[in-house]
Amino acid sequence: MSGKTVSSAILVLVLGNLMATICDVFIKLAGAGEAVFQFTFYRVLFMCLVLAPFVLWQRAEQPFAGLKLHVLRGNLWVLTSVLLVVSLSQLPLATANAIFYTAPIFIILLAVVFYREKLTKTVLFAALSGFLGVLVILKPSYIGWGMVSALGFAFVLAVNSLLVRKLPQGQGAMHGLFVAQVCALPVAAGLAVWEGGALSWEQLGLAFGSSICSVLYSLGCLVGYRYVASSQVSSAEYSGLLFAILAGFVMFGETIDMSLMLGAALIVVPLLYIGRKDILAERAKNRERMSVEAAVEA
Repeated sequence: MSGKTVSSAILVLVLGNLMATICDVFIKLAGAGEAVFQFTFYRVLFMCLVLAPFVLWQRAEQPFAGLKLHVLRGNLWVLTSVLLVVSLSQLPLATANAIFYTAPIFIILLAVVFYREKLTKTVLFAALSGFLGVLVILKPSYIGWGMVSALGFAFVLAVNSLLVRKLPQGQGAMHGLFVAQVCALPVAAGLAVWEGGALSWEQLGLAFGSSICSVLYSLGCLVGYRYVASSQVSSAEYSGLLFAILAGFVMFGETIDMSLMLGAALIVVPLLYIGRKDILAERAKNRERMSVEAAVEA
């Protein structure tokens, strides 16, 4: 699974999303709703410990390049982790994950604002359809902090994803992730001390497992997007929603009703359509370039 072909990159991303779903399962099983900051701190700490050997082995020439950005991204990661724990503790796994998939919509809209990317009719339709999907999924029993946290998680995750564009050139993704986690430790530790809660050994084990899965997901994204155009493989990310629906049904006895399926379709299908358009545009550009090269050679 080198990720150098489209098929292998898709397989890597599917496996990465499986790891992300297992991570969510661990968090939900931990039931850390009353010790959110404790759980978040240990997740940050465990991720630092897991990533450290890889980063030390690579020996980057400028290990602290872009430090201010890493501090910002690290503390945003703390916020996303807290929102993730709260939303998964209050919402069904599949419902929470369906709302999480509004993150690509936020990314598209924020890119228009901050990077002056073009807002097309297709993009606007995808945004409106996605938010309609959220309304379809949500039920009166789900409206509360869980729903707010899930939407907040998607929004902050989108902001953090866009900040990746500003990372120093040539800095490895794993190195950047490690530095961001180290920068997150002080705030995460301070919140844990302020909270004054406690976790059981079982919850600590689940925190460690979720950290491992987070690293594996990040590694999957690194390999999956490294050699192949993102437009050709990004649709594989939506396998995570299928994994979440299946895991929710098997692990937590969650029901799969029509509102969930319809809402998920309203969120995902327009994004798949955008991805398909990107693939066709990329192929047309490649054909045009090859035609120009052939004409020059002739």
